[in-house]
Amino acid sequence: MNFQLSEKRLAIQQAVREFAENELAPGVIERDEAGEYPLELYKKLGKMGYVGLPYEEKYGGSGGDYLDYAIAVEEISKVDASLGISYSVAMSLYGGSIMNGATEEQKLEYLPDVFSGKCLGAFGLTEPNAGSDAGGCVTTAEKKGDKYVLNGLKCFNTNGPLAEHFAVYALTQPELGAKGLSLFHVKKGTPGFSIGKIENKMGIRAAQVSELVFENCEIPESSLIGEEGQGFKLAMKALDGGRIGVAAQGLGIAEGAFEIARKYLMTREQFGKPIYKNQHLAFKMAELECEIEQAKYMVYKAALDKSEGRPYTIPAAKAKLVCTNAAMHVTTEAVQMLGGNGYMKEFHVERMMRDAKITEIYEGTSEVQRMVISSHLGVK
Repeated sequence: MNFQLSEKRLAIQQAVREFAENELAPGVIERDEAGEYPLELYKKLGKMGYVGLPYEEKYGGSGGDYLDYAIAVEEISKVDASLGISYSVAMSLYGGSIMNGATEEQKLEYLPDVFSGKCLGAFGLTEPNAGSDAGGCVTTAEKKGDKYVLNGLKCFNTNGPLAEHFAVYALTQPELGAKGLSLFHVKKGTPGFSIGKIENKMGIRAAQVSELVFENCEIPESSLIGEEGQGFKLAMKALDGGRIGVAAQGLGIAEGAFEIARKYLMTREQFGKPIYKNQHLAFKMAELECEIEQAKYMVYKAALDKSEGRPYTIPAAKAKLVCTNAAMHVTTEAVQMLGGNGYMKEFHVERMMRDAKITEIYEGTSEVQRMVISSHLGVK
């Protein structure tokens, strides 16, 4: 088994790393404080060919695979986890939803602008009373003639205020519950569709997260993706891919915080010597490096499983659980090791710790990942 990245992947890694360090790092603190998303920088990443990495060129992608994409999310998230999750949602959740269920004609209409990075896509599944229990959705899509009429509210939608294209899940047969859930494509500006509350968040503050409000929103019947009643299956499959993206985000956050702590320990002196010579701190860093490397293998394996056509539901759940736990643990330890400086914004790790927490929550909480993994073991 070869654990070395190919020359192609190393080139992607280096190019995205340089983009993150040269383009994203300047202003990342200010964007966090102001809650401002760097849309033009995202579009620049698209022009470089690094947005639609896992998708075919005919759909606006770059013709790579899911490991190429995971590496890009990882590198971006070392510096700016807000852009990391925005990118992941557009590719994994919006892109995955459409790719998994749409006709060829729909793919050619709904995907190229998003996969080329010209604009963002968003994913509307979660509702105020339907979080971990996605089957609890109450948003409806009533068929009237050659149209569907959407009514309801979606919450916690990453990219909501900025996206041009939306994958929206709604009940076409409410009496069937989750079995009556269907998937629709909705365009920005459709009458009856508006952006509701924009969230003021603890972390990933530059990412734009909002409600999506549907009030007698009429869309053509051609907006149905797949068949009526397939929505729950399509949502779960998209989330499997999304968990690989979030795992890569968590891995990147952990690596970014680790590197800041490593450099700090090498240069900070106390009691006449660099503090890395304190055995307790040196051993702590050794443990964290092992934790990060274990997490990296988990998410890379999940990405390869998806790319090569193997089942990836369980590997994705394992990767998300391990990588996001690592993100929270490493960032917390980094703040502690930097002492008072770790609590200050200019050292970045306090922001990374705030960003890390949500990775254990969205796209299936850590508890949900344990449920998925344990179901594979026969534990009920």
